[in-house]
Amino acid sequence: MNCPHAHRTGPAPVVLDPLVTDLDAESAALRAAGPLARVVLPGGVACYAVTHHAEARRLLTDARLVKDIGVWSAWRRGEIPPDWPLIGLADPGRSLLTVDGRDHRRLRALVAQALTVRRVERLRTRIEELTSGLLDGLAGRSPGPVDLKAEFAYRLPMSVVGELMGVDPADHPRLKELYEKFFSTQTPPEEVPAMMADLRKLFTRVVDTKRVAPGDDLTSALLAASEDGDRLTADEILNTLMVMVAAGHETTITLIVNAVVALETHPEQRALVLAGTVPWENVIEETLRWSSPTSHVLFRFATRDVAVGGSVLPEGEALIVSYGAIGRDEQQYGPTAGAFDATRTPNRHLSFGHGPHICPGAALSRLEAAVALPALYARFPGLGLAVPATDLRNKPVVTQNDLFDLPVHLTAP
Repeated sequence: MNCPHAHRTGPAPVVLDPLVTDLDAESAALRAAGPLARVVLPGGVACYAVTHHAEARRLLTDARLVKDIGVWSAWRRGEIPPDWPLIGLADPGRSLLTVDGRDHRRLRALVAQALTVRRVERLRTRIEELTSGLLDGLAGRSPGPVDLKAEFAYRLPMSVVGELMGVDPADHPRLKELYEKFFSTQTPPEEVPAMMADLRKLFTRVVDTKRVAPGDDLTSALLAASEDGDRLTADEILNTLMVMVAAGHETTITLIVNAVVALETHPEQRALVLAGTVPWENVIEETLRWSSPTSHVLFRFATRDVAVGGSVLPEGEALIVSYGAIGRDEQQYGPTAGAFDATRTPNRHLSFGHGPHICPGAALSRLEAAVALPALYARFPGLGLAVPATDLRNKPVVTQNDLFDLPVHLTAP
């Protein structure tokens, strides 16, 4: 695919590595090119990225930036093929993530009913039960390294969001396979249409089941709201379900994994936390800032020219929000921005977004991590990495700061 804007003058664009071999270095390059950097996404798709905290906070509430992909000039010109590996993220269908204004408020209000702080807090007991059961299973394992991501960090949030949305646990393994292809830049283009069709087929079955036998879950609530006159289309319900399950487990998996890596590579910080000197809440917020689970969010589109620092985001162009770069912005966090410091206060990061489009599952993700991390270290105080931290590798997912695995010893060898 051609890079439609490679001819623009100015600094060369930052080409995002589809294999994500050095996310820290790439984030530093984005900050250096910012606050508005030209980038090339895997597949040769050109766009812009906001890379500094202050500008991102402002742009996230700028009404001139919308989610309507029809505003994107490259899309209108037919330059984005249907088998682009990131097509499912760029054009996930009509849901609360892809609409603005009144339609966004309508869809978000329905989702928010299921994810109020009070209702999320009522989930605490269930999250504690699931966490305890998973830790019991780990305790029964034979000696040797355990993949903490696969055996704990993945299973907890998938179980929680699955119950919340009404997804049968029997579908979780298939969902794992499909979402890995959905997020990966290495999915062969010829497999993308079938993968998207399979995801829709699976979630259509969930919706059809809840039409016949509704339960105490968000899918049933969306269906009921539609029948009560809120005018949700079948596509809106299906796409919202797909998006919520994707976002509801991926971010929390990575938050838990990255927090463990941060503590294990910063023993002085770990000692403060385990001694009770620093609360777990601080660990969670510093992990969100320093090693944001979401490295880049696709897309917003400029309906007019928008000034950003000393540059301009042209009308019709696409903008991504580079949270991995933003989280270590020295203009916001000072000269220690690159250091993991669980004593950092205040810690006003943007890792769950800002403004009307802030992640509706933020409270749930924080709660899961707040239950999982202290329980993990209380059960296995001798936990440690089973490989050098330099051997840990990111998956080829340009939107997620996501490791392949996390081998650990549950007790000191």
